[in-house]
Amino acid sequence: MVILITGASRGIGRATALLAAERGYDVCVNYLHNQSAADEVVRRIEGLGRRAIAVAADVGSERDVVRLFGEMDGRLGPIAGLVNNAGVLERQTRLDAMTADRLARVFGVNTIGSFLCAREAVRRMSTRHGGRGGVIVSVSSAAARIGSAGEYIDYAASKGALETMTIGLAREVAGEGIRVNAVRAGHIYTEIHASGGEPDRGDRLKDTIPMQRGGDPAEVARAILWLLSDDASYVTGAFLDVTGGR
Repeated sequence: MVILITGASRGIGRATALLAAERGYDVCVNYLHNQSAADEVVRRIEGLGRRAIAVAADVGSERDVVRLFGEMDGRLGPIAGLVNNAGVLERQTRLDAMTADRLARVFGVNTIGSFLCAREAVRRMSTRHGGRGGVIVSVSSAAARIGSAGEYIDYAASKGALETMTIGLAREVAGEGIRVNAVRAGHIYTEIHASGGEPDRGDRLKDTIPMQRGGDPAEVARAILWLLSDDASYVTGAFLDVTGGR
């Protein structure tokens, strides 16, 4: 089985790629800038006895997305699962200080990029197009329902749009052999917080979490792999919160 994971060179994407390999998947590791990190993930996967390739592509670019899927087709074979994980976060600020360029960057990757990747996956997996079915799991955020006021409501809104797509697409392709779900990640210890200007954000907010701690990327990865598995065969259009109770 072949799975494509966007943004798989670090954080949640990396953890998901490694766990997917342990569960028997061959993995297309998408990344944008850090080739050495992506190559290291590939080596780890190959060490587990699975096939893997690293493909640089900006999911916010339609041309890059088409090329990404084409390279996966040619080198690994038919796709069985897509994990929309790639995401960007800009520095914490209020809406009245945000620019149109910033909004375009955030929505371009987090929302439009996920739409484009899901489109290419559906074109390959849907029985309507001669495919054998498959699963799409998107990585959303608790921010989609909390709003992230005073920090990054643009990021929260981009994830909210991703969740709306999840509901609509799940219903659109349910009769074509494709399940579509999302995982809402909470305060997970990844590098993305540094992009927002606060690398230790998880520690600052841990007292607001009922479980009194931030999460590990592997904990999100396990939720993603469950939704990809046959154990979730009757689950579509659903959201699984991995937020420590927040």
